[in-house]
Amino acid sequence: MEGILPLNKPKGMTSHDCVFKLRKLLKTKKVGHTGTLDPDVTGVLPICIGRATKIAEYITDAGKAYEGEVTIGFSTTTEDKSGEVVEQKPVTESFTRNEILAVFEKLTGEIEQTPPMFSAVKVNGKKALRICACWY
Repeated sequence: MEGILPLNKPKGMTSHDCVFKLRKLLKTKKVGHTGTLDPDVTGVLPICIGRATKIAEYITDAGKAYEGEVTIGFSTTTEDKSGEVVEQKPVTESFTRNEILAVFEKLTGEIEQTPPMFSAVKVNGKKALRICACWY
């Protein structure tokens, strides 16, 4: 089998888990994903099979769109909802739509992002891990 499978990745599985299961199911070693999705999220994960693995890097470098949900008022050990809560503050004010859109505007376009403490990002072949995280 060869081609690109747009897999709707379920919550609770890593991108690698999906590739591993497909390798077993399809009985082939030439299976790879085109970008890591966090185990806590769902979404379309393009999986390249067979000769299609040769174009995986081009798909990986292509533009992507994300939809997210934000909960304010607490910080966790992993900087996402799966971590242990380390600080919690009551939300005592409301936000206008324009204030929220102004924050979104800062996150639009090309931005430089520091990977979270628990990240699949690699630098020089080694996992990029932060030593310390501070919340103020």
